[in-house]
Amino acid sequence: MKEKPMSTRYLAAVAMFSAVSFVAVLLAKVIPNVAGFLSYEPKDAIIVIAGLLYGPMTSVLISVVVSLIEMLTISSTGPYGLLMNIVSSCAFAVPAAWYYQKNRTQRGAITGLAFGVIVMAIVMMLWNYIITPFYMGVPRETVAGMMMSVFLPFNLIKGGINAGITMLLYKPIVTALRKAHLAEPSKSDSSQKGHFSAGFTLFAVAVLVTFVLLLLVMLDVL
Repeated sequence: MKEKPMSTRYLAAVAMFSAVSFVAVLLAKVIPNVAGFLSYEPKDAIIVIAGLLYGPMTSVLISVVVSLIEMLTISSTGPYGLLMNIVSSCAFAVPAAWYYQKNRTQRGAITGLAFGVIVMAIVMMLWNYIITPFYMGVPRETVAGMMMSVFLPFNLIKGGINAGITMLLYKPIVTALRKAHLAEPSKSDSSQKGHFSAGFTLFAVAVLVTFVLLLLVMLDVL
């Protein structure tokens, strides 16, 4: 269910999701970068959960807030990093949340997340081609040569991991929010038996493990 944009509990939920997303950024600092500058951050899983619950514009709002906080506190990439963080998070979360809002089923959740992963991978290839030469100080030809070997697999893997995390965390997070009266019960969700079933959980675990292993391969850990 989408809340009225400026309700008190909506703002409280946005603040909570923003705080948790920033903590996720901090925790991810222990993960090595791919190709020296591509970093995996699990914050997109938190951002997309907010979008699935409250609508795509909530994902946009949280993406901007968290990216600004990150730039002003722990980031060394300045406005370039701010822009890329916002674009990356929105490219994943907004399509997924938009699709799920129109298809509030288990299949809709999976399809929406897959849609988000694909859109994010394509969008980030374009934006890396445009922006990376400026903030990395490398020729555009060098960046072009990394499109299929680095940027595409990295963004697909990052999106796959965040999709798996989202599928695992969505139900417990939403249940907790509803118990705290920060979200209203969804008639569409409650009317579907087994909306997020044990099989769905196993599928989410399989997706998460698969893409984590692929990330470890990309980092030369495996």
